[in-house]
Amino acid sequence: MTEQTIARVEEPDGAPRIAVLDILRGVAILGILFMNINDMGASFRAGGDVRHFGWAPIDQVAWWLREVFANGTARCLLEMLFGAGMVILTSRTVEAAGRWQVMRRYYWRNVVLVAFGLVHMFILLWGGDILHTYGLAALVVFWFRRLGPRWLIAIGLLMATVQLCGAGYFGYYRGIQQQAQVAELTARGAAGQTLTAADKATLEKARKSEAERVKNRAERKAEIAKEDADRSSTTTRWVTEQVRMSAERLFGFGELFAVWESASLMLIGAALFKLGILQGQRTRPFYWRMTIIAYLIGGGLRILGAEETMRFDDAPHISWATQEIARQAMTLGHVGLINLLATSVLGAKLIHPLVAAGRTALSIYVLQTIICLWILYPPFALALYGTQGWAAMMVTALVINLGLLWLANVYVRHFRIAPVEWAWRSIVEGRRLPFRKVPV
Repeated sequence: MTEQTIARVEEPDGAPRIAVLDILRGVAILGILFMNINDMGASFRAGGDVRHFGWAPIDQVAWWLREVFANGTARCLLEMLFGAGMVILTSRTVEAAGRWQVMRRYYWRNVVLVAFGLVHMFILLWGGDILHTYGLAALVVFWFRRLGPRWLIAIGLLMATVQLCGAGYFGYYRGIQQQAQVAELTARGAAGQTLTAADKATLEKARKSEAERVKNRAERKAEIAKEDADRSSTTTRWVTEQVRMSAERLFGFGELFAVWESASLMLIGAALFKLGILQGQRTRPFYWRMTIIAYLIGGGLRILGAEETMRFDDAPHISWATQEIARQAMTLGHVGLINLLATSVLGAKLIHPLVAAGRTALSIYVLQTIICLWILYPPFALALYGTQGWAAMMVTALVINLGLLWLANVYVRHFRIAPVEWAWRSIVEGRRLPFRKVPV
């Protein structure tokens, strides 16, 4: 996409838009439905057992493709774009209002976004909301906005490698080490060799750990069964369960990890924007190299992880340590591929409709929730909860996204800003922003 075709346009509040970033945002917001639909239509709690969502051969193919090419990448891309948006918005605020008002305006913007996220969780009842998480992470990332790209990438990667080191050591290495030790001691005991008190304590600890795992699996199975029953019976039980899931997500320890993850990727996204990588300012050879290398790394790790998952055993998985590296690599591959398409005539025509999806991303995100959570899968409407396997849910997500993409393109012909975006930015600006386009 040439500099002319990436023409900068402005929202009613003066916020600039860059077409390539809107395309990336459109890909991300449509892609995120492929990640959410199983939580909406089958189970929010059963993510650890992919067979719960249907495991016919066609479902296995659908899950494998989703896992390798898409899992987590839409969220990762949105996090990067949020970091790029921070750079754009804070720079614009400095120019328009002065350096001292940057924090106040940016913080207010994200506090309102957090409020929208809470409405999404407790009014629309979607426990998987990301808006509040991004709003909270942005309050932290703001303080790093003036750092150069190298520092931003270094800090972001350092935060991301916590998962690599922690899961790599405690999840994989220690697990392999303990398995080998227990196997050796068991073999020695079976051979009639004398075991020390420490050896016996090690075997007893392993026995108790295994009993605890069996107990936890049984409890988790019961929780999933209760969720399935509550979400497919009466409206009252459905609402109660949805509220409970939202509360567990918001007040659970995992929320800290979600904010941490989001902040690390926002820093990397800010750096990639400052380097001109996200918005297509590098050469085609650069994006070719970036795409190939990223897909080789991310794809290889993703295939390994998918194969480990499909073993369905209790053995330590190396993908526990490498999943964040794989997610970021696959996302960078997507960024490179989209920028390659954007700089070719045919590719630009092919992906141009995604500009509208990027400009209406927040409204699309909410519409995805309304369609899936309130029409397709609740007990009081079409009541399809638990009736679709992986393949059927992926097809459903594709059909919904195509409809939303068409709707977004029709909408932007007549309106300057999407409804949810309009409400958010009007509150932030403290005035009612213009809604419709003025006929020329």
